[in-house]
Amino acid sequence: MKTFEELGLKPELVKTLNELGIVEPTEIQEKVIPLTLKGEDIIGGSATGSGKTLAFGASLIEKTEPGKGLQVLILTPTRELAEQISGALIDFSSFTDLQINTIYGGVPIDAQIRYLRNSDIVVGTPGRILDHISRKTIDLSKIKTLVLDEADRMFDMGFINDVTDIMNHCPRAKQTLLFSATIQEEVLMISKKYMKNPSEISAEPEVDPSKLKQVFYDVPSNQKFSLLVHLLKQEKYGLVMIFCNTKRNADLISNNLQKYGFNSMALHGNLNQSQRTRVLEQFHKSEAFILVCTDVAARGLDIKGVSHVYNYEFPKTKIEYTHRIGRTARAGKDGKAITILSDRDYESFRKATRYNPSEIENLPLPKFDPIFIKMNSPPRERSSFRRNGPRSNSRRPSNRGSQNRRPSRRR
Repeated sequence: MKTFEELGLKPELVKTLNELGIVEPTEIQEKVIPLTLKGEDIIGGSATGSGKTLAFGASLIEKTEPGKGLQVLILTPTRELAEQISGALIDFSSFTDLQINTIYGGVPIDAQIRYLRNSDIVVGTPGRILDHISRKTIDLSKIKTLVLDEADRMFDMGFINDVTDIMNHCPRAKQTLLFSATIQEEVLMISKKYMKNPSEISAEPEVDPSKLKQVFYDVPSNQKFSLLVHLLKQEKYGLVMIFCNTKRNADLISNNLQKYGFNSMALHGNLNQSQRTRVLEQFHKSEAFILVCTDVAARGLDIKGVSHVYNYEFPKTKIEYTHRIGRTARAGKDGKAITILSDRDYESFRKATRYNPSEIENLPLPKFDPIFIKMNSPPRERSSFRRNGPRSNSRRPSNRGSQNRRPSRRR
């Protein structure tokens, strides 16, 4: 493996990285940094946590001149990812006078307009960047490098037209760096229309499959929460992420876990930026904490030290499942991914596990006490309680995704 010096980085940046504890480049950094320093266009495939931000950020820091106007625009799908990237770039560039600012919706625009006047690098979400373009409060005429991070997620969220509109406002003679976990039709379109002979780079995820244990329990839907509480009490967990498919259920599960004495908070799209920041800060500070989230937290966010990932509701696609479980078993540490499966999850589970059923072990149900779950009540209605206990469930489709047999419900 090469050193950062051998990759071509300046001594000042290498020293800063060493002070931050970044001594050796990751695979994606080793492959991308020399190409970006040469000014080449890149299509990069890399998982969260692989060091992607430094991979594209190193050349941006070295080639951007302070006080020469906005030269770099980085587009991301979410506010959290924008904050994370800008924070990392600020740390990496602490030896420079670069002005790096974050631009996204949901906050007052006036302060952003002031920041943009002196920005050298901007990290932003497509909608708010377009808003500034329409207001003529952002000048893209001097853009030297455009970065599309989590491009596939931006396109899945419906931002393809916004992205191409922004690209049309940038100079044609620029470097374009596109990072995407999957190569979709939109990615190919972008590469053909807007990029110059891009180099395709891929890197293996830092999740160690040998350290990741994947299991599932098959349980009636009205016993899911009871089983979850039982498992959380039995495990000597550290930092735990529990995934739900809807914002409502994330709030419901988090609130009820608090009721039963767990240190839990919810993270989803309905929270404003200050609320999201507070949740993530609490998560990072705690040695024992539970984050109940929707897939907004599955990708992009730099969340370290996760010991367990729970799928309270199974995701719709295999890619989403992979991103969820990729939050644990990192940096040589053991991790566990637990799926609490019920009849509503069978179809998605079969699709996601069709090609590797042996990787997910079907565990017998332990004995656990049924408990009460407090339902979220509509306004002006009294709170109700539903017992989270046994219920018959006669309809059980086969589970071809687990060794061509249906999930057993052993007791």
